[in-house]
Amino acid sequence: MNRTPLLACVFWCSVAAAQTELHIATNGSNVNSGTEISPFASLERARDAIRILKKTSGLPRGGVTVWIHQGDYSLRQNVAFTQQDSGDVEHPIAYRAVTGDDVRILGGRVLPVSVFQPVVATDVLARLEESVRTRVLHVALRTVDISEFGTYPDIFGGAAFVPELFFNDERMTLARWPNDGWANFNKVIESGPAPWRNHSSDKLGIFEFPSERLARWRTAPAVWLNGYWCFDWRCETIRVSAIDVERNQITLANPHVYGLGSGNSGPRRFYAVNLLEELDQAGEYFLDREAGALYFLPPGPLDQSHIVLSTLGIPPLTKELVINSRFGTPVLSLQSVSHVTLRGLTIMDCIGAGIVITDGHDNQIVACRVRNTGTVGIAVEGGMRHRVVACDIFDTGTAGLRISGGDRRTLTSCEHQALNNHIHHVSRRQRTHALHVDISGVGVRVANNLIHDGPHQAIGITGNDHLIELNEIHHIGMDSNDCGAFYMGRNPSERGSILRHNYWHDLSGTHATASCSIYFDDGAGGQLVSGNVFYRAAGKSFGAVFVHDGHDNVVDNNIFIDCEIAVEESECSDAVWKSMLRGETFQKALLQDVDITRPPYTERYPELRGYLDYDGGPRLNHATRNVVVNCGKSFPTGWHESDNFVTASDPGFMNAKAQDFRLRHDAEVFRKIPGFQQIPFEQMGNVRDELRQEVERH
Repeated sequence: MNRTPLLACVFWCSVAAAQTELHIATNGSNVNSGTEISPFASLERARDAIRILKKTSGLPRGGVTVWIHQGDYSLRQNVAFTQQDSGDVEHPIAYRAVTGDDVRILGGRVLPVSVFQPVVATDVLARLEESVRTRVLHVALRTVDISEFGTYPDIFGGAAFVPELFFNDERMTLARWPNDGWANFNKVIESGPAPWRNHSSDKLGIFEFPSERLARWRTAPAVWLNGYWCFDWRCETIRVSAIDVERNQITLANPHVYGLGSGNSGPRRFYAVNLLEELDQAGEYFLDREAGALYFLPPGPLDQSHIVLSTLGIPPLTKELVINSRFGTPVLSLQSVSHVTLRGLTIMDCIGAGIVITDGHDNQIVACRVRNTGTVGIAVEGGMRHRVVACDIFDTGTAGLRISGGDRRTLTSCEHQALNNHIHHVSRRQRTHALHVDISGVGVRVANNLIHDGPHQAIGITGNDHLIELNEIHHIGMDSNDCGAFYMGRNPSERGSILRHNYWHDLSGTHATASCSIYFDDGAGGQLVSGNVFYRAAGKSFGAVFVHDGHDNVVDNNIFIDCEIAVEESECSDAVWKSMLRGETFQKALLQDVDITRPPYTERYPELRGYLDYDGGPRLNHATRNVVVNCGKSFPTGWHESDNFVTASDPGFMNAKAQDFRLRHDAEVFRKIPGFQQIPFEQMGNVRDELRQEVERH
């Protein structure tokens, strides 16, 4: 007898009896009814149950909450929510962890300890350092049903879509040399083509590197080098095409975009990556993609360990989802979805992105932990009024949070918000231009976030009318140069953004001869910097705020403390500026992408009227009512400067030694600068509330 109709009836009657709640548990089953005592086993099953509920009886007033219970949920493919999975204002849908439960959604496969075996193949043992041959373990991945391994491109600046290994929730190191830091080289034999310095060439890059390592690498099937080949703001991984041991020369298989050498001062640097020959330190692994073999030198005992190989995110993308390929396949995706909340979930161990929202409106990602991703942690692309709130985003392969939306042609705001998030230690696989917060479009608000620890820049914006406020940003640019913790540039139509009441401190690393907190580059203008505190926030030749060729920027009511330079600029000549305005880049940005000669641009930004008709005269930035404390240099000549207070002594801080830069009510500042506004220093960074019980304080 066919019992399917009867089972379906029982199931849907049960759902109808508990319309407002469904449950998922690791011990559940997808033939269950989805109640707390009979839970589903997967997000997809709960999603599909809601789809059918909408078609049959409709969503109940108050919507539906899907409760996800304690445990690890390992996914073979991404969970895609589409327009049919939307709620509405009166019928929202939430997928959330049961309060107090640790719900972890893994984009990888858990590897049982039993599959790790000693290495016995003589050809493999010969490639390993003698000291580790008895300690390196081997897994034949196809025996555990893993057969897709991705590929390394010959050259890439981002993250390759290949699996990574995680041991007890920590990202392991792809076998490399040197184990820490960089190898340096000074002598370039052939730079390859370098148009920026008028050097044409049809040859590949070659450099000299005297080292005994070359003999070991020469017989390896393939060698990739990750390096800062010319400038310290551009890192790329390039395959090696030839190694000449006799001449101590390495030839790269592809030209670096800027050619080898002579960009920033100092030797150029690199490290070799994914070499079995260099698997010699605890925590390193090597993936032989052709053979489907994993080799691993564990950092601790395997007993009771949790080992995951990321597998979700290797292209091609799922048929259900069309997403920008730079993210790979996300673990969770919401495309054209509205009024859906993800709350309290941990998303981790994937090749691609953690969570991606595309279009739609009024979705929320709340109190989630997104870590150990191959590319971006969370991406919001388009749509209206999406919110990312109280999330921890860290140890990502590329960016932390990417958030964009709105219409630049009409200057329509997207009203997206990123609030009270903790974003740190990003850019693990892409060392430059992988930002903690990457903003584009119109009208994004980023507030009360704690942002720290990254090799390059932290906040980048393109577009208009963004608001960056009440954030704390520190230890950024730790492995780069010519960079800012905040960066925008190359498009004077991008105006109207406000950076206010942020705390910038302890920025730049050992390679920085020029770094800053806020970098307005290549003509960026029309922004307001107000009420910020800058402490030890500039490196060498740049100021804490640095402007390159731009104007109409206002720096007002800020405090600069112990910065080598408070504010600096590099201004081009009138002839160069006129040439830039007539050039292809600016013509496209100012007249084709948008049109600054017409409303709404001429109405929103009156200073743009006649902007393209420039024929000489001052191009001014403005510094007013700022406090400069113990800085080597305050403001550049050529700025419109007024009512600033420059001093070598404490101007009235509550406790400067403890980095409490609140101003006392009787502070000298208020006498020196009438009208100086108190800065809400105590409100900067994360705030404690029901979603974030513990906060780090500066």
